[in-house]
Amino acid sequence: MIESPTSPELRKLCDRLSVMTPAAESKTDADAWPHEKLRLCAEAGVYRWFVPVEVGGLGWSESDIAAGYLQLSAACLTTTFILTQQVSALRRVAGTPNEYLRAEVLPNLVTGSSTATVAISHLTTSRRHLGKPVLHARSTVGGFLIDGYSPWCTGGCGADWLVMGAEQDDGAQVLFAAEKSLAGIKVESGNQLMALTASQTGAIKCDQVFIDEKFVIAGPKDAVLSSGKGGGTGGLQTSTLAIGLASAAVKFIANEAERREDLRPTLDALQGQLHELETNLLELAKGVAADTLGCSAQDLRASANSFVLRATQAALVAAKGGGYVQGHPVERWCREAMFFLVWSCPQPVLQSNLCQFAGIES
Repeated sequence: MIESPTSPELRKLCDRLSVMTPAAESKTDADAWPHEKLRLCAEAGVYRWFVPVEVGGLGWSESDIAAGYLQLSAACLTTTFILTQQVSALRRVAGTPNEYLRAEVLPNLVTGSSTATVAISHLTTSRRHLGKPVLHARSTVGGFLIDGYSPWCTGGCGADWLVMGAEQDDGAQVLFAAEKSLAGIKVESGNQLMALTASQTGAIKCDQVFIDEKFVIAGPKDAVLSSGKGGGTGGLQTSTLAIGLASAAVKFIANEAERREDLRPTLDALQGQLHELETNLLELAKGVAADTLGCSAQDLRASANSFVLRATQAALVAAKGGGYVQGHPVERWCREAMFFLVWSCPQPVLQSNLCQFAGIES
């Protein structure tokens, strides 16, 4: 059991994740799913980090969670990304006032003996421009009938439960847990992505799926996701994973620099920037005010995006031609870094990245 982010057991887990076959991170193998890596995380008690002691968890603080995610994402971004989606679902169930879900579903999610994932992006950003809900809920006797689809769901193939959100005609939203085996639910094959294809991120389709009211997490209400808890780390989760991936690239350069003096100036500069990012991340996760720190969560995200792109490309330069060959960890890291330009990336962060790419001040 990993009791804290400084536990030797966490280092051992990360070492195992980093040396396991990289086939599950292939950009072309859409059938890959990191069963073994996720099993190791469950056995190590990773899911317990995120929920209170009274429900079987370890009740880690947000800063401890961020520190744990930093290490996991440096070891394997695909596995850690999947975990973030599973944990988001776990915390939604843990935070519901619905005692049935807390008693019957939550305990197995905490131990990892069953897993859940989320299909909720359409409630906030994805497909909102269409003007009508892509996943529709209609109230009926004893529950709701769900029709439509969720365009983005990670790891539906490996989940037992789907935490989904749907919208009624009046705009009220309902959040619910659905067993993947329910009649009318179809998990589509994952998309072929630039990277993280093994995360099996694709659509979930619903055809007259009946959701008993005892599986409702929250709602119907406006902005249902504003109630309860989601992924955690105080909105810093995506930045955390970007910084973790960048640290793997910096470590690679450090190893190369042991025998190549020309890499020392680059390494020193990157290590200094990495330390600053990690410090700001952990301080924000502890609740230090942005005004006091001189860095907001949005500032950190823009800086983390920039840094992960630069650090992974610097690693490619250090690796030379070998790093450009498919299967080399550096070429994978370069592809994975691009993910942070599209994953939960708010407009101000996008604008900052675009200005940087264009060579103009934001």
